[in-house]
Amino acid sequence: MANKGTYIKGSYDELMNKVSWPSWSELQSSSIVVAIATVIIALIIYIMDSAFSNVMNLFYGLFS
Repeated sequence: MANKGTYIKGSYDELMNKVSWPSWSELQSSSIVVAIATVIIALIIYIMDSAFSNVMNLFYGLFS
């Protein structure tokens, strides 16, 4: 049981004293960058999916 207590105390000490936590403004900036990147990637995937769908419809239209 002492090992578990030592582990918890060590984990707490590391989180409070050794981890570099971002400031609120850094966190907001990072969140905005992630949101913009997510929208851009989603649009790229949508465009690729639409293009592939149109190519496949054209291809299948040749044989029907």
